Amino acid sequence: MIMLLLPNDDCAVAQTDEHTYAQNRIKMVAQQIKGRGITDAKVLAVMQSVPRHDFVPAKIRSRAYFDRPLPIGEGQTISQPYIVALMSESIGLTGKETVLEIGTGSGYQAAILSGLTARVITMEIKPKLFETA
Repeated sequence: MIMLLLPNDDCAVAQTDEHTYAQNRIKMVAQQIKGRGITDAKVLAVMQSVPRHDFVPAKIRSRAYFDRPLPIGEGQTISQPYIVALMSESIGLTGKETVLEIGTGSGYQAAILSGLTARVITMEIKPKLFETA
């Protein structure tokens, strides 16, 4: 297993190892999300299950679980994991709602929301982001 450690980053990530991505997702949820006060069990479970590395460009996939936004192209970023969790917890979903998301971006927030509610409608105006999401 190859590990990449960078100074001041919260998670070491292997370049291509799915097991290591899963391990880093566990660390991300424990340290960056739960460790910073997110307590909603459903949000924690969904953040644990959605592979963030699938939503970032391949050339920066090794940074997918770092506690920061990452560029996804078209001048846009995938939001920092903690911010995704905070927004998801803050809206207090019961699981029965339909959520409208404006600005699909990478599709990561929509994927998280899809595990928390009955239906997600997401809109993206940038064709390249629409295609990759």
